[in-house]
Order: sequence, then C-alpha cells, then structure tokens
Amino acid sequence: MLDGRRIGLVTNPTGITADFHSTVEVCRGLASSRLTALFACEHGIYGQHQAGVRFGDEFDAVLGIPVYSLYGEHKKPVSYMLEGLDTIVFDVQDLGVRFYTYLSTLLYVMEACAEHGISLLVLDRPSPLGGIGCEGGLLQEGYESMVGAWTMPIRTGMTIGEFARMANDRKGLHCDLDVIPLEGWTREMEFTDTGLPWMLPSPNMPTIETVRVYGGTCFFEGTNLSEGRGTTIPFQWIGAPWLDGACLAGAMRKHELPGVHFHPLHATPAFSKHQGELCGGVRLFVTDPQRYEPVHTGLTLLHEVSTLYPEYFEWLTPPEGRTRYFIDLLTGGEEVRRSIGTVEGLQAIAEEWRSDSAKWLAMRQPYLLYS
Repeated sequence: MLDGRRIGLVTNPTGITADFHSTVEVCRGLASSRLTALFACEHGIYGQHQAGVRFGDEFDAVLGIPVYSLYGEHKKPVSYMLEGLDTIVFDVQDLGVRFYTYLSTLLYVMEACAEHGISLLVLDRPSPLGGIGCEGGLLQEGYESMVGAWTMPIRTGMTIGEFARMANDRKGLHCDLDVIPLEGWTREMEFTDTGLPWMLPSPNMPTIETVRVYGGTCFFEGTNLSEGRGTTIPFQWIGAPWLDGACLAGAMRKHELPGVHFHPLHATPAFSKHQGELCGGVRLFVTDPQRYEPVHTGLTLLHEVSTLYPEYFEWLTPPEGRTRYFIDLLTGGEEVRRSIGTVEGLQAIAEEWRSDSAKWLAMRQPYLLYS
C-alpha cells in the first residue's frame, strides 16, 4: 500500500513495534517509499509536553523533515502541511475514551485527507480495556471540541481502526481509508493480555491502572479539585486542601459500586492544581476490572463531592472570551453541571447514559473488525 508513496506519519512514543522499533524508524527504512513529514498530536511527537500545552511546528534535524503540530495554531492539517504527500499513516495508541484527544485528531486528519485527495492508512492498536462494553452518554450537538469531536459515548469500546471505519461512514467523510487490522486480538483482551510493550500515551497515563479509572476521574479536570496530576498516581487519586478523605470514602462505599474500593489518602501535588498544598482525598482501587464501571463511578464521585462540600466545590469557569464550561465539554452537555448534587439528578443522568450506551453498541456493530 505504501510502494512509491510519499508518506506523512502521525505518531508519538506509542508508535512502537513488539520488538521495540519505532514506527518512525520503520517508515524511514522502507526502501520503496519516502517519509517526508511527521505530525504531532497533543503531548508532542516525543511525548514531551504536559496536557494542554500548545506547541508549534518543528524541524527534525536528524531525519531532515518537518514535524507539524496538530495541537497549536492548527488542530487539523492544512494545505502547506500536506503538500507533496500521497498517504498519511496514523499510528497512535488510543484509550478508547472520547475526551482523550487522539480520537479528535484522527477525525481532523480524516477530514483533511478527504479534502486534499490523500489516502489514510490507520495501523490498528488494541483497545486497552478490551472491546466488549461501552459507557457514558453521547456527545450532544453544539458541544464538539478537542475533547469530543463527534457524537460518541465517553468510553467507546472500539479499537482506533474500528472507530475510524465507523466515523468515516457515519460522518460521511469520504476519506480514502484503509485499516491494517490486528492479528490475534479478541474483544475480551485487555492490553496486559497482548504481550505488547506499554508506552505512555501521555505523561500522566503511566499504567493500565491509570487508564482503567481515567474515563471517570477525568471529570475532575472540570472542577477545582486535583485529578491527581503532580502525584505519582494521576487519576487514581482526587483531592483538595479542604476535602476530608475519610468522609468521602465512607460516603462512596454506601453506593456499593461494583469492582472498586475508595481509600482515604493525603497527597501534595508537585505541579498543576493545588501545587505544593497538602490535600485530603481518596484513592480508587479497582478490585474487579470486569465489573468496574469507570464512568458511572466518576459521575457518582462528582455527586458526592458536590453534595458534601457545597461551600468549597466549584466548576472551573469558562476562559475569557468563551462561554462553555470545561465540564460540559467533558461530559458532552450541561446536564451534569446543572443536575448533579441531587439523588434524582444523579439517577436521571445515569439512566440516560445507559440508554445512550445501548444505542452505541447497536450503531457500532457493522464496523467491528474483531470478535
């Protein structure tokens, strides 16, 4: 598929083979094609940038080719980046979570390829937590952003190649798309079952245990609580200087959520929110991965914190010149911000999200590549 082609490569440190060769190295070594450009999504081509850090185009002096930023002035490849390219190869390990920005980058790359007559080759990678279920409500129209570029649930339960096939068809992108499928992967397999090397897809995603909770505790990015950035267990711990971890852990245990234990733990973030401040908080221990529901757990945790600490708890307000709250972009609408904090509101959101997830399971079926 790449013979005689001039290639652009979207990748980061997760673009690695089972025997530890980078996709950059592999593409550079192809005798019958030429690697002419690299494209960097959030966190940079080398995984060097923290979350939300914008960066510009660079030049790789070793390879002698440009590295175009898709997380700076442009989120979508523009004409000057695509000049002289025949095919873009996309090789990034995703989490299968809507607000992890690599899915959005993939959609923007697909749009650009379709508009400029460039083919796209997606090298599929495992869905880290398997591909059986999904979770969370569908993104509502008008809430599209970098943390949710299309109507999908919070946790898709799809590989990135399956997702590309579905989006290309249902969004009507008309991208000249091919997906190189995985060999030996089945839907019940988690990443730890594959034998493949785990490379951090971003600086605060060090382990599969982090990935396991991220789909729910990431909600706290839209609040004045720390989501654990700056600690050694990001997303596995949430806290604030005014929070009583023992009280919150006790409140969460009363919900009897499946597959998870909440334990009080103090921490002092080294950077990000509450840097240098001693914070009370809770750590999440996933005791039964098959039963654990990260999104519903995160929603319930939001409910309890907002209920227990109404005088301290806050949603982060929109940046100057903008109107949408970040929590709305993360959750896909205003319902969580407006309804959480009451039992009725929590139940209504949970029921709506379960209904949306059931719809997604039916919608995705024609595009699945693995049984």
